[in-house]
Amino acid sequence: MMKQVEFSLRPRRRGFHLVTGEVAEHLPELPEVGMVHLFLKHCSAGLSINENADPDVRVDMEAIFNRLVKEREPYYEHTLEGADDMPAHMKSTLTGVSLTIPITNGRLNLGTWQGIYLCEFRNYGGSRKVVATVIG
Repeated sequence: MMKQVEFSLRPRRRGFHLVTGEVAEHLPELPEVGMVHLFLKHCSAGLSINENADPDVRVDMEAIFNRLVKEREPYYEHTLEGADDMPAHMKSTLTGVSLTIPITNGRLNLGTWQGIYLCEFRNYGGSRKVVATVIG
């Protein structure tokens, strides 16, 4: 069995946002055992799995990424779409735009302290489209 759905995540400000529940709401009925593959159809945001309990992790992740990839570097050539655009592309490359999560007993089999993050790297990224493919 294979199912695929495409949906949009609601717009969020720049930062790291837990979207586990929002993603789960859009998924079709899950099989007892299988995999779900999530693909983000954007190159200025990313997907990640990380700590879902302490909100300080999200703040720290934003600070670390902003320190790793700075805005307004003099060597950037792709600057027409704003100071946050080229850094957003690089940050997206660092996080990636897809995840594969096992399904066990009809549920996403994430660890106790794991959640799905939308990593929004633009100041005003808008809604983000995700393709979810369920295999099982």
